[in-house]
Amino acid sequence: MVRLSTDKFALATDVWQWFVANSIRCYRPSDNLTVDEQLFPTKARCRFTQYMANKPDKFGIKFWVVAEVTTKYFLNGFPYLGKDEARPPGQRLGESVVLKLVEPFMDKGRNVTVDNFFTSLSLANSLLRRNTSLVGTMNAARRELPPSAHQRAELFSSRVLKHDRTTLTIYQGKAKKNVCVLSSLHQTVAVESDRKKKPETVCFYNKSKCGVDTLDQMARKYTVKGATRRWPLAVFYNILDLAAINAWVLFQQCTGTNIPRRAFILELAKELRRDVLRAKASSNAPELRLLPHPQVPGNRRQCQINRHCKKNRTTTICCGCQKPVCGKCVAKTESRCPACAL
Repeated sequence: MVRLSTDKFALATDVWQWFVANSIRCYRPSDNLTVDEQLFPTKARCRFTQYMANKPDKFGIKFWVVAEVTTKYFLNGFPYLGKDEARPPGQRLGESVVLKLVEPFMDKGRNVTVDNFFTSLSLANSLLRRNTSLVGTMNAARRELPPSAHQRAELFSSRVLKHDRTTLTIYQGKAKKNVCVLSSLHQTVAVESDRKKKPETVCFYNKSKCGVDTLDQMARKYTVKGATRRWPLAVFYNILDLAAINAWVLFQQCTGTNIPRRAFILELAKELRRDVLRAKASSNAPELRLLPHPQVPGNRRQCQINRHCKKNRTTTICCGCQKPVCGKCVAKTESRCPACAL
C-alpha cells in the first residue's frame, strides 16, 4: 500500500523494468527507431485505463514504446499513468516521452521517427545536442510553423524552409490539405520525378513511421491474452507477447535462420514446458489412465452431463458414474507416457 501511494504501476513495476532492461541489454539496434503509443486492449479496472476513439479496441492500458524500424524489436517503453510530476515545467508531454525513451540509444548518430503528437522544434534541437536526428510530421496548430505553411499551393508542389540544422518540408499532397515534415536528418531535400513529385523527407517518413504500429499488430496476431479482471495480469500478458517477438528476432539474428514466427512460438512453448514435464516424470506420483468409454447397445439416451452440449443423445456411458455422456462432454485427451510427452 505504501508503494501504491507513490507509484500507480507498483504491482507490475518490477517485472516490467526487468523485461525492459533485458530488451535493451540483449540487442544493438540499427540507425532508425520509431516512437509511438501502444494501447493494450483490456477493460480491467485500474486508475490509468485510457479511452482512445481512434483505436480498434477503444479501451486499454497505454504504453509509450520505441521500436526498431527494420525488425520491429521492442527496445524500451513505459506506461502512461497520468500527469507526470517529474516533467520539467514548460516541457511538452511528447518531448518528455521521446527523450526518456531514446535516452539509452543517444550519442550514436541514430534517427528517431515520430508522429505529429511528438514533433516540435525544441525536441529536434534537444536530440541534435545528443547526436540524434529527428523526422516527424508537424501538427498544423504548432506555433513553430510559419504563416506560409497554412497557405494552399499548387497540387503536388513542395516548399522547403530551413532553420539552423533543421528543414521543414511543406508538401501539397491534396487540394485542400498539405503535409509538413520537420527533419534534422536531411539538410537538402530531393524531389522524385514521377507524377506526384514526393519530396525525400515525406518518402523517408512513410517508410520509417510504422515500427510500433506493426509491432502492436504482430503482438495481437499471436497473443497469450486471456480474459481477466486484474490489470497486473493484463500487463503480464503484454510482456509475454512482446518478449516472444524479441526472442524471435534474436533467434533469427543469432542463428541466421528464417523461421516463421508461429512455428517459433510453438517450439518456444514446448521448450518452456519441457522442464516441468521432466519433473513430473521423475516424481513418484501415480500416472492417470484414461479408460475407454463403453458403447451401450440399443437406443440412444440423452446426455446427463450437459457441460458443452444441448442435451445431445448418445450411446456412450461414463466408466465412473455410468451416466450417458455425448462426444462434446467427454474428456478428449491423448494417452502418452511421461517419456513420449517430452
